[in-house]
Amino acid sequence: MAEANANAEIAKHLTEHSGHEPGGASHKRIETIEILEAILLAMVAVVTAWSGYQAAKWDGMSAKEYAISSRLRAEGNERQLTSNQTLIYNSGTLTAWLQAQATGEKKLAALLANRFTANYRIAFDAWVKTDPVNNSKALPGPRYMPQYKDPVAAKAAELNNQATEAFGAGVESRDRAEHYVRITVLLAAVLFLIALGQRFTIRNVRRGMLSVAGVFLVYSVILLLTYPRA
Repeated sequence: MAEANANAEIAKHLTEHSGHEPGGASHKRIETIEILEAILLAMVAVVTAWSGYQAAKWDGMSAKEYAISSRLRAEGNERQLTSNQTLIYNSGTLTAWLQAQATGEKKLAALLANRFTANYRIAFDAWVKTDPVNNSKALPGPRYMPQYKDPVAAKAAELNNQATEAFGAGVESRDRAEHYVRITVLLAAVLFLIALGQRFTIRNVRRGMLSVAGVFLVYSVILLLTYPRA
């Protein structure tokens, strides 16, 4: 991640230049502050590198899951289209069969009955037994019969459900990547405070800046430990 690399480079730069503090009676105390600053900078570099690594990992997983979702959705739509085309064919054949039945063309009706697809034919035979021509309580057509099964449509629904789950996983992974990116922003604030503190010769001001930077760093580490890792 760009933020992580930038933070690491800034931390290294500040570490190399943290020793330029004027001498004097408080030189020893200033040296102690500089040591603490160097320790914080080293910790920032390590935490930033790890946070950037995790952000990149989760971002990669998110992209992969989005790609899987797109592939599954395309396959599901293709199977659903095939199912719809098959149903249109069977419905057209059923309409022709009903016309043949109404006109008394028994041979044509028998020929059309053999033209149904295998799964539709099972439901058709069960529907014919209900005497739909004379029975007003008969179901509207074979597709409404409990015997009607469409494995292609069922597979399409399964693929679409899997695509939805993969997309949800991609959104979750993306959200986790953004959590790690937010940590790098906090770490950038730590670097800023340390760099700003080094501009002051007043110990209390410098110590205050260092304390606030330390609080931000501890908070960032706590977040890093609580976030899931890829």
